[in-house]
Amino acid sequence: MPSSSTVLSTSLPYPRRSGKVRDVYDLGDRLLIISTDRISAFDWILPSGIPGKGAVLTQLSEFWFEFVDVPHHLKSTRLPNDLDLGEMTADQLDQRCMVAKKAQVIPFECVVRGYLEGSGWREYQQTGQVCGIQLPAGLQQCSALPEPIFTPATKAAEGHDINVSFETMAAELGMDTASRLRELSLQVYQAGAALARERGIIIADTKFEWGWQDGQLLLIDEVLTPDSSRFWPADVYAPGQPQPSLDKQFVREWLADSGWDRNSPPPALPEEIVQQTSLKYSSVFEQLTGRALSQA
Repeated sequence: MPSSSTVLSTSLPYPRRSGKVRDVYDLGDRLLIISTDRISAFDWILPSGIPGKGAVLTQLSEFWFEFVDVPHHLKSTRLPNDLDLGEMTADQLDQRCMVAKKAQVIPFECVVRGYLEGSGWREYQQTGQVCGIQLPAGLQQCSALPEPIFTPATKAAEGHDINVSFETMAAELGMDTASRLRELSLQVYQAGAALARERGIIIADTKFEWGWQDGQLLLIDEVLTPDSSRFWPADVYAPGQPQPSLDKQFVREWLADSGWDRNSPPPALPEEIVQQTSLKYSSVFEQLTGRALSQA
C-alpha cells in the first residue's frame, strides 16, 4: 500500500537541477536521480503530492531496465554509502533514488504509439495521419494501430512538447541516429507491451528518453511508468471511447472537470483524488511486476 508521507522536494549539498518530478544531483562521475512525489499536469506542478509515487517511478523503471535488452543508464537503486545527506535522512530518500551514468541527452522525446489516443487521436481526426504517418481510414478513438508507430516530439524546456515527423528528427540528428532511435524505441515498447498484456495491462503509448555516452546510445530517465505511459486495464478495453486509466490521466481528467483555467496556479487535489491516484500507481506496479512496492 502507498506510504502516508510525501516527499515534494529534496536538498542535498551537490549541484542540482530540478524537473517537474525529479531532482537530479551531480555527484561528479555519476548522477543521483531522486523521484519525488510531485505530480504535474498541463505543464504545471500541482500543489498536492501523491504518496508513494516516487517509489513507484523508481522501482518500476528498475524493473523495466532489468527486463529490456538495451544499454541503459541505471547503475543502482541503493543510496551511495558516501552520500552526504545534509539535513535529509536516508528514510526520506530510500526506494526513490537511481544512481545513473552520465549521458548527453538527445533533445527529442521518443514516443511510441500502439493505440490511437491523446494528441495522436486529435491529429488523426483532422488529417488521417499522426506525425506524418498515414493511417487507415475509419479508426476510432483508442483503436489498436495495425502496428506500433514511432512519433517523436521536441523536448520543450517550458510548455508542451511538439510532435514532429521522423524526417524532422532525422534532419537534426542524422538519419543513422534517428533510425537507431526509432528501432530501439519500438523494440523496448513492443517487449514491454507484450509482457504487460500477459499481465492484464495495455500500454497504449509511451515516451522514452535516450542519451549518448562514449558513442553508445543509452536508455535514460524513466521507463514505461504511469507518468510516461498510458496504461489501460485489458479486461474492459473497448475502442470508440476513452478508456479507464491506470496512470496520470486520472488526475488530468479531474483537473479538466474542475473549472481550472490552466493559466493560473492549479488547485490542490481533493484528498480522495490523491489517495485514488496513489492506489492506481501502486496497484499497476504490483500487477506489472508481481511484487509489492517497497517503502522506506
